[in-house]
Amino acid sequence: MASSRLARWWQSDVMWSWRRSPVAIVSTLLFFALVAAAVFAPLVAPYTPFDPASLNLMDGFTAPMQSGLGSGNMYWLGTDDQGRDIFSAILYGMRLSLFIGVMAVAFAAFLGISLGLIAGYFGGWIDAIIMRIADIQLTFPSILVAMLIFGVARGLTPPELRDQMAIYVLILSIGLSDWVQFARTVRSSAMVEARKEYVQAARLIGRSPFVILRKHLLPNVMSPVLVIATISLALAIILEATLSFLGVGAPPTKPSLGTLISIGQDFLFAGEWWIILFPSITLLVLALSVNLLGDWLRDVLNPKLR
Repeated sequence: MASSRLARWWQSDVMWSWRRSPVAIVSTLLFFALVAAAVFAPLVAPYTPFDPASLNLMDGFTAPMQSGLGSGNMYWLGTDDQGRDIFSAILYGMRLSLFIGVMAVAFAAFLGISLGLIAGYFGGWIDAIIMRIADIQLTFPSILVAMLIFGVARGLTPPELRDQMAIYVLILSIGLSDWVQFARTVRSSAMVEARKEYVQAARLIGRSPFVILRKHLLPNVMSPVLVIATISLALAIILEATLSFLGVGAPPTKPSLGTLISIGQDFLFAGEWWIILFPSITLLVLALSVNLLGDWLRDVLNPKLR
C-alpha cells in the first residue's frame, strides 16, 4: 500500500515537472542541505561558538584555513574578533534565521488565510473593513511596519525579559507585516468558491459557516497559498536579516545571519573580510534556493501554464 502511494506520488504531475527541471532539483537539494546543516548544527559544527567558556581571545581575527594563535585549532572560514569559529556561527545563525522565518510565515499564513476566508465568504462590511486595513498596511514598506511593531512590542515587554522575548517579538513583527498578501489571495479564491454549487448545497443542508470555511473553502484555496508561503519564507529570512543588521532583531547572545553580517560589517574595512563575506554568501544562497523553489512551484501549480 505504501509503495503504491509512493509510486503514484513519484509519477504525479508535480514530481514529473520536478524531475525535468534542473533548477528545481538543484535548489531543492541545496535548500534541504542547508536546512539539515542548520537543524543538526550541534552535531555538524566543529565548535560551540556562543559558549564563552570555549572561546579563546587569542584566536580572534584568524584568517580562513589558518590555525588560531591561542588554541592551535584549524578554522575553515576563520574567526571573528572574539575567536568564534565563523563556520560554526553560520550554522547556528542559519538555524535561528530559519526558525524565525518559518514561524513568521506560519503566523502570517494563519492570520491571512483566516481573514481572507472570512472576507471572501461573508463579504459586506466585514470584507470592507478587512480589505481597507490591508490597503492601509500596503502603503507602508514591510520593513517599516515590522520595525514599528517590533518597537511597540519591545516597549511593552518588561526590561528583564526583552532579550528572552526578542525572538518571539521578531516573529510577531514579521508575521504581522506579511499577512496581507495571504489575505488578498485567499479572499479572491474564496469569493469564487463561495458562489459554486457545492457551497450552496452545504448551506442548504444547514452546515455552519465555520464548517464550510474549514472543510469546503480552505482545501480549495491552498494551491496559491503554498506558492506565496514559499516565496514569503525567503522574504521573511531577508527581512529578519535586515532587522538584525539594523540592530532591532535577534540579540547578540543569540545571533542570526543578519547579526553576524552586522558584526562583520564593523571589521570590513580593517581587512577582516571573511567575517562578513561568508555569512552574506550563506544568506544569499539560502534566499536564492527558496526563491527558485517558489518560482518553480508557481509555474507548476498555475493551470494556465500547463
